[in-house]
Amino acid sequence: MKVAVASGKGGTGKTLISTALALSIDYVRFLDLDVEEPNADIFLKPEIRERIPYALPVPNINLNRCTYCGECAKACEFGAIFVGPKSISVFEKLCHGCASCKLACPENAITEKPYEIGEISIGKKGTIEYIQGFLKLTEALATPIIRHMKREYGNVSGNLIIDAPPGTSCPFVQSISDTDFVILVTEPTPFGLSDLKIAVNVARDMKLNFGVIINRSDIGSPKIKKEIKENGIPILMEIPFDRRIAEGYSKGIPLIETLPDYRECMKSLWNEIGGRL
Repeated sequence: MKVAVASGKGGTGKTLISTALALSIDYVRFLDLDVEEPNADIFLKPEIRERIPYALPVPNINLNRCTYCGECAKACEFGAIFVGPKSISVFEKLCHGCASCKLACPENAITEKPYEIGEISIGKKGTIEYIQGFLKLTEALATPIIRHMKREYGNVSGNLIIDAPPGTSCPFVQSISDTDFVILVTEPTPFGLSDLKIAVNVARDMKLNFGVIINRSDIGSPKIKKEIKENGIPILMEIPFDRRIAEGYSKGIPLIETLPDYRECMKSLWNEIGGRL
């Protein structure tokens, strides 16, 4: 079963839930796809055994062949190539590595070269196989490394938990695609509800199964919870505010170690999700 844990906004407790789930079930592969700020390792504490650089293929222009016709720039949807009368510039930070420019070049003047944008760490903690993506500082494109990780490590016959990036932009969409179920973690605040609605619409458009966990469920307005139900959003679990959870989280202590009763709750949640499929 492939389950993504996501949120419409940061700070709702997404990683709190994903790591608690991983520690509560046996034999799981955990993908931390929040590549701009991965932090699940703080709670899972895996032993990292391998670090693999990830490079994107970007265009390498042979100026001896280039006629500055501009076909490559026309083919690039991302504005990563600029062609002047007698000059050509490649903006590597904008390149998505799609090779459209290479295919469009009538002079075969474009080859590809690696441009390193991040790193993939592979480790283990007990029965958890841990794989984390990390996007280099100053790099803007998270989606290529997420796509690569999904392709290389996302196809498993057993249990897979994905810690998705916050928000509802391209990295979020790439992370939750082709999953069996999406857990959306929210909070009972106007901002939480607003962002949750966007995430729910994305999940519905992608025809994905989903449900919601309300973290800090006893703060904010009760009207928020009512509106969630009125919008037909299934509520999987509610976690009341507890200072002990916040204190443990700030020290890198997983939820099920701070409050052990939640281990059974997480097991039940996993089984409930399986029963919904």
